[in-house]
Amino acid sequence: METADLLVHSADLLATVDKDRREITGGWVAVTGGVVSGVGGPGDPRPAAARTVDARGCLVTPGLVNTHHHLYQNLTRSFAPALTGGLFEWLVTLYPLWARLDEEAAYVSAYVGLTELALAGCTTSTDHLYVHPRGAGDLVGAEVRAAQDLGVRSHVTRGSMSLSVKDGGLPPDSVVQDDDEILAESQRLVDAHHDRSPHALTRLALAPCSPFSVSTELMTRTAELAERLDVRLHTHLAETQDEDAFCLERFGRRPVDYLADVGWMSDRVWLAHVVWPSPEEVTRLGAARVGAAHCPSSNMVLGSGLAPVAELRAAGAPVGLGVDGSASADSASLWLEARTAMLQGKLRHGAGSFSARDALEIATRGGAACLGRTGEIGQLSVGACGDLAVWPLTGPAFAGALSDPVEAWLRCGPVAARHTVVGGRFVVEDGVPVHPGLDEQLAVHRRVSQRVQAALVEA
Repeated sequence: METADLLVHSADLLATVDKDRREITGGWVAVTGGVVSGVGGPGDPRPAAARTVDARGCLVTPGLVNTHHHLYQNLTRSFAPALTGGLFEWLVTLYPLWARLDEEAAYVSAYVGLTELALAGCTTSTDHLYVHPRGAGDLVGAEVRAAQDLGVRSHVTRGSMSLSVKDGGLPPDSVVQDDDEILAESQRLVDAHHDRSPHALTRLALAPCSPFSVSTELMTRTAELAERLDVRLHTHLAETQDEDAFCLERFGRRPVDYLADVGWMSDRVWLAHVVWPSPEEVTRLGAARVGAAHCPSSNMVLGSGLAPVAELRAAGAPVGLGVDGSASADSASLWLEARTAMLQGKLRHGAGSFSARDALEIATRGGAACLGRTGEIGQLSVGACGDLAVWPLTGPAFAGALSDPVEAWLRCGPVAARHTVVGGRFVVEDGVPVHPGLDEQLAVHRRVSQRVQAALVEA
């Protein structure tokens, strides 16, 4: 038997979330060359390994997958003037601050935000960077560097806005670009950073921000470009009732109808929020296998509503979890989002309707499906990426929780990951990020945040 690079063994429970949803008491998982090379139970022979981790007292799961985020927004976390409005008011308040983004801000916000995610068991994160101020530099490239420095798996999206206030949109002129510039930059970034190989650490997607911030032509041309480049598509859709009203007034169409009009009704697409589709629209989205990034905390903070998660899943739509931007949800913990998704599911359809296993599934397999990586991430099976989280189930918060480790994981707590592993390499070890630069980057982050937040007063 080949010597593994890493062996995590003797877990109270190993929840593989594989196609058979195997759960193994006393289970182990081996990783070799960045890929899962073995999974078994206490009666199965396990390989020798260069590094072993004793997971007694712990739940082991696949690494969690974050399907929607705006990392740069942690520079304006809990910004007081923006705390009481709905989505549109919140955006208008913060756009002038975000207009001060530059490469340093993009790098440090990504570094800090991805570290925060890893502390809560996240091994793959998307990001939707749609603010590109003139003269700001290569913001997406800065994010890619941060993820690579930390060793986390990332799906960065080249976001865009092309309609400013003068065009009937919400953002100021300083953060929008014309369609040709956006498409040329999208092509350049895919060519520079998109890794098509199996088990890739870095992939790119294209992501016009929303129906109220880009032109219809840009939506259509971006879909055509994504088809030609074979990359995925992402946008916000059906987040609020205000958006419904905007689309009806501007396009004479509801958001899902508009999505179909511009060529986005395909399994290449995953959407953020999807709070307000009608039952008929849920059926259409599911039939087209359009994915949904469920962002429960943000939807509550902004008063957007409760997304029809169970209905979307039943219709066949892949549903993943997203922490959303740190200026709306204000925290970036997929554990918290999984717990909140479970609670919202019970609130919407009753106590027996949504379990901790449902939440774990959308946080792992569901996210993988949204990103087009089913079987590659979000599960622990031979040949999948060696991405996993080890969760401690000990101490006062878990006293008495003896019967079901998966339910205890979300019902008790809060809990952070003891270890977070990406491709067999530790990103968090014994609850501490392994990269040595965090203190330095936090100091930079504070300085940059002060500059960004002061800019509105000085303008």
